[in-house]
Amino acid sequence: MSRRRKILNFLLRHTEKRRLARETRPERLRSGFEFSARVLFHPPRNTRFENGDLGVPVQWAQVGDKTGSGVLLYFHGGGNVFGSPKTHRAMLAQLAGLTGMRACLPKYRLAPEHSFPAALDDARTAYEGLLATRVSGDQIVMGGDSAGGGLVLSLLADIIARDAPKPAGVFAFSPLTDLTFSGKSIHENAKSDVLLPASRCAEMADMFLQGADATNPLASPLYADFNGAPDVCLYAGDTEILLDDTRRIAARMREQGVRVSETIAHDLPHVWPIFQRLLPEADATLADLAGWIRQRLPSPAES
Repeated sequence: MSRRRKILNFLLRHTEKRRLARETRPERLRSGFEFSARVLFHPPRNTRFENGDLGVPVQWAQVGDKTGSGVLLYFHGGGNVFGSPKTHRAMLAQLAGLTGMRACLPKYRLAPEHSFPAALDDARTAYEGLLATRVSGDQIVMGGDSAGGGLVLSLLADIIARDAPKPAGVFAFSPLTDLTFSGKSIHENAKSDVLLPASRCAEMADMFLQGADATNPLASPLYADFNGAPDVCLYAGDTEILLDDTRRIAARMREQGVRVSETIAHDLPHVWPIFQRLLPEADATLADLAGWIRQRLPSPAES
């Protein structure tokens, strides 16, 4: 592990974790994350960002002028309460550059102003809007992180249930898959997690659910049916409170016949790939994921 990883963990524990533990105002959480993203997260050179509309607002990220036909459809994290395409677009630009694809980040509705299933409705609209632009399912790889990771897995379950065209693959960083928080790691890793305060989990879930059933598979994909799903790639850290959210959904998917690639990294923070260009482990993970993505897309001759 790198020295930068140790420094980053120390800084997150003594700054961001404390801020997330005490800040109750969604607007302050949002503005704080936006400011941090502007300061810390930078895309590759020659990155172009463009606003678009797929039935919901989206932001496109592309590196250079030459890209293939594939699209990365990515849902940002932030506990269903904060985060935006702008907070995650630098990471997606990096991944787009590594894969030769375009990245598309929907601006889905957030809680508490918009409760479940508003975010899923927006995710479904974005996916259907992308298909309507004549991008076929086998040219789309979907991804997300944290709450956005849970959202993309819920969208996958929804796609399967509706027998809609499936994407070529799905990936998630540290996904939130169980809003009942029944995994042991919520308590066992409460101290070791350098970013997420376990004490805020139930509150964030209540803002999102607002009385809806936490075991609804479209809110908590741990309880969903994934029979017939495409390949899935999951990443999580062994010190995270959401570790069991990854481990248990990976096991459930395998029981249903899904091919799952599961990477559990040692002592890395929640959604560490967002620290690309700052953390060597983040760059290595994105490079690893890019290889996995390329293997799932049709060759130019097939597309």
